[in-house]
Amino acid sequence: MSNRKKTTSESKPDRVLGVIPARWGSTRFPGKPLHLIAGKALVHHVWERCCECRDLDEVVVATDDERIADAVKAFGGQVVMTRPDHVSGTDRIAEVARKRPGCTHIINIQGDEPLISPALIGRLAKSLRKDPELPMITAANPLIPGAPEIQDPNVVKVVIDRTGRALYFSRSVIPHPRNGQETDLIYYRHKGIYGFRRDFLLRFVRWKPSMLERVEGLEQLRAMENGAEIRVILTDDDSPGVDTPEQAAILDRILAS
Repeated sequence: MSNRKKTTSESKPDRVLGVIPARWGSTRFPGKPLHLIAGKALVHHVWERCCECRDLDEVVVATDDERIADAVKAFGGQVVMTRPDHVSGTDRIAEVARKRPGCTHIINIQGDEPLISPALIGRLAKSLRKDPELPMITAANPLIPGAPEIQDPNVVKVVIDRTGRALYFSRSVIPHPRNGQETDLIYYRHKGIYGFRRDFLLRFVRWKPSMLERVEGLEQLRAMENGAEIRVILTDDDSPGVDTPEQAAILDRILAS
């Protein structure tokens, strides 16, 4: 009998879990997951997009609210109830990961992006499966030169090295055009979708919030300050999220047409 140690893939087949965190309490938009857009709850739209992705082995909605849970079950979705005291969506999906020891990778799909591309979700899942050493992955799309989002602190920008690794995320304009003459400069908008190797996710949530994370209000900087690689998938998908009732009304008109 061979004494060769089994690899992870031999002992535990890859299984990618898609998690949609959804909470009722939003300062700007309470009850957002159940807001109707083109006749369906916002979280229902996101669920359907995730289910179109063949690279996810399972999709669940993670919530602490019975109203959201009941609505998801009503349209045939799967729910995992989580604690009500989570500080962030990442903590919520980590609780789900603990309850799903069979999953090897987790994709965190924001519950307020009803137009998220199933193909983009699949690209993240495939990249994680392909590289067993990759701890974390996300996505970004180029911004149109001169776009107001470049100066908007609510829009997170990312700079990337030549291998596709994130160098930094910021609400500020990065890189900063010192002379204002860099005509070939491209700004990238960070999309709020993340993929994690399960063991890394569970380690990540045990780390204390880092200094840069606290300053920028961006969780992914905690990973970077602890030396973790974050790969960035570039995409043309510039689908908008829903942060306010006004944005929901715009998407309602888009989807209804």
